[in-house]
Amino acid sequence: MKITSWNINSVRLRIGLVEDMIKAVQPDVICLQETKAQDIHFPQEAIAEMGYEHQAYRGEKSYNGVAILSRIPLEDVQFKQWAGKDDCRHISAVANGIRIHNFYIPAGGGIPDRDENPKFGHKLDFVDEVTAYFAKDKPQSSVMVGDLNIAPLAEDVWSTKQLKKVVSHTDIEREKLLKLIADGGWDDAMRSYFGPDEVLYSWWSYRARDYKASNRGRRLDHIFVSQDIKDTVTKAEIYEPARGWEKPSDHVPISICLA
Repeated sequence: MKITSWNINSVRLRIGLVEDMIKAVQPDVICLQETKAQDIHFPQEAIAEMGYEHQAYRGEKSYNGVAILSRIPLEDVQFKQWAGKDDCRHISAVANGIRIHNFYIPAGGGIPDRDENPKFGHKLDFVDEVTAYFAKDKPQSSVMVGDLNIAPLAEDVWSTKQLKKVVSHTDIEREKLLKLIADGGWDDAMRSYFGPDEVLYSWWSYRARDYKASNRGRRLDHIFVSQDIKDTVTKAEIYEPARGWEKPSDHVPISICLA
């Protein structure tokens, strides 16, 4: 089973890119974040015509939104609200006996100080809650994917020195995401596959006129697997060409294959 995660940055605006990604990547299950579509406006029929008739989604107008789209039947669809807000940042479902959690963790604003910037505090609280949830009941036969908006390692950013005080790579965020992995019973599937020294990015800012020339990327998108299935990961990939498509998302699809 091939699982792909992608922050699409508006599923209706980029429905054509969803089709392009499907042709290029050929996933069995697609997890989208930042769909930016209320449920009544989600392009259900168009996606079903692409071969993904099994769908679970939660959306709101203009912001957030998560979806799981599958060629395989989905069972036991669930979601939770996190850190005291009623927004659409999580959905989960079971496909082929694997529980898939799809998350869109808050970006956290521009100032890395919870007193000056409540959005940053909310982000930290969100990660803490997710950590406590999985630490209490360790996941089994589970996958956690999504735009987690944190690049935890030096090899996940273009310059750890220059980004040390930039939201997404501050010490406290990095520590909290690594704690989520460790205490929550997860294995970082992308990092385990590529190794500790490989520089990996999944996001490039829109600010760069030529993202490839500047190559100032960050690995903000992640796929974690529960410890009991980490040895079943046969492949991982980051589909960088999607960043160069016309009117692209600033994120690219990432995938793993499970035996």
